[in-house]
Amino acid sequence: MIDKLSGYLDHHQEALSLRHERQKVLANNIANADTPNYKARDFDFSAELDRAMESGGSGREGGLSLTTTSARHIPAQTAGGGGVHDLLYRVPEQPSLDGNTVDMDRERTAFADNALRYQANTTILTSKIQGIKGAMQPER
Repeated sequence: MIDKLSGYLDHHQEALSLRHERQKVLANNIANADTPNYKARDFDFSAELDRAMESGGSGREGGLSLTTTSARHIPAQTAGGGGVHDLLYRVPEQPSLDGNTVDMDRERTAFADNALRYQANTTILTSKIQGIKGAMQPER
C-alpha cells in the first residue's frame, strides 16, 4: 500500500526537486549578469524529469556511495536529489562585448515561469495529499 502511495507522489516530488534546481541555476545566471565571460546555463526540464523517473527517482537507490575506513571519518551526506546531469550553456541571441551571455529579459522570464510552475506543482501535490487524507478518514 505504501509503495503505491509513494509511486503516486514520486512524479511530483521529482518535478519539485528539478524546479528547485532550475531556480538555483536561473538565479545564478541573474546574479552573474555583469560578470565578464560568464556563460548562462540552463537544462532541459522535461528530459531531466524523464531521466529521474526512469532511474527510480531522487537517486534514493543505487548510485555512488562513500565508504569510511576509520571510525573517526565524517560520514558523507548527500545533497538531496539525483541532481541535474546535463547542465547546458545557453546560446546567446546577442552576446555582449565582454563575453557574457546572460540575457536578462530571457532570464527573468524563465525565472518567473519556473516559479509559477513550482507553485502550480505544489498546489497539485497538496491537493493530491488532501485527497489521500480524505480517503483515509472514516465517514461520519
